[in-house]
Amino acid sequence: MINKKIVTRREFVSNCVKGLCGLGIAGTGMIGMGAAYAGLDLNAELKEEFPPVEARHYKKIENERIECKLCPRKCKVADLERGYCGARENREGTYYTLVHSRVCALNADPIEKKPLFHYLPGTKAYSIATAGCNIECKFCQNWQISQFRPEQIDSVKLPPKRVAINAKTSGCRTIAYTYSEPTIFYEYMYDTVLQAKSMGIGNVMISNGYIMKEPMVELCKELSAVKIDFKAFSEKFYKETCSGELKPVLDTLLTLKDIGIWFELVMLVVPTLNDNENEFKGMCKWILKNLGPDVPVHFTRFHPTYKIKNLPPTPIRTLEKARNIALEIGINYPYVGNAPGHPGEHTYCPKCKEVVINRVGFFIRKIAIEDGKCEDCKHPIAGVWD
Repeated sequence: MINKKIVTRREFVSNCVKGLCGLGIAGTGMIGMGAAYAGLDLNAELKEEFPPVEARHYKKIENERIECKLCPRKCKVADLERGYCGARENREGTYYTLVHSRVCALNADPIEKKPLFHYLPGTKAYSIATAGCNIECKFCQNWQISQFRPEQIDSVKLPPKRVAINAKTSGCRTIAYTYSEPTIFYEYMYDTVLQAKSMGIGNVMISNGYIMKEPMVELCKELSAVKIDFKAFSEKFYKETCSGELKPVLDTLLTLKDIGIWFELVMLVVPTLNDNENEFKGMCKWILKNLGPDVPVHFTRFHPTYKIKNLPPTPIRTLEKARNIALEIGINYPYVGNAPGHPGEHTYCPKCKEVVINRVGFFIRKIAIEDGKCEDCKHPIAGVWD
């Protein structure tokens, strides 16, 4: 979760600068900008506009209209209009992103918070976001930034090179593009990924998977890992609860599998909406058949928020049922999420069943993996460990 408190841009930067050691502070919220602004003229930085940057992945059509080729919506946008996401604008037949370097949320998070359980456990991720999303989940935890246009959200300018430098100097092994939907700030993410890679920093995309194949393939050539929020195994749920479609997400998962990049799946289990036992079975069978047994699947606890406040938090027994179904079907690494202290948070060796990563919430108690293998029986444990 990000900090829900709305602050002005000046307050945002001022608070961040006061915490020069912010990236060493545990917790949530907008922290750690001190390194970003060290040696810079804060007043000048605050006065800077956010100039538009030409978008990638679109084509020009008749009468100064464009067709966006970034996400499955394929918005056709007239001059001076924007696409569904509200973060891209057509100006005389040229499509522009309005959120390049326009950061509205920033934190140093445990990588487990993403959640990524099989990617450099126990390390930190320098996490950034801009405003906007290309779907609308009625249970969105970060709706204050995902469901607004960029000019409605207080932001600061943070160019790609500065993000990479911040991550490096703060000791973060990775930059995470997260909180809102990174597809919306694709150009900013792509430029930042290149800067980070040149400094030996990893990059992970925390996404809803609602993206076209070409931009996903292009990006994955540079990324280190991906986490996909798999909302449900139901077109009905995607349409009615997320204003989206299931099939494009399935296509993205198949693309990730073909590319060979490390990825993990998260399903937020919402009582009465996507907690059907048959749906769990159908989803796990599809995953096993199409993605293989080693893709981690996190069944995560829902808490009332945004437009769904009439439902209770997910019962733990429902998450346990989903995890047990996954194990029975043959998924090697199913997890119970948002339930700190539950044994379903641990990573178990598929062969000897010993705990190879012991977790409590976002904290690692023990890692018993050596050279990518279980220390006890030497069975390979799928993931990115170094």
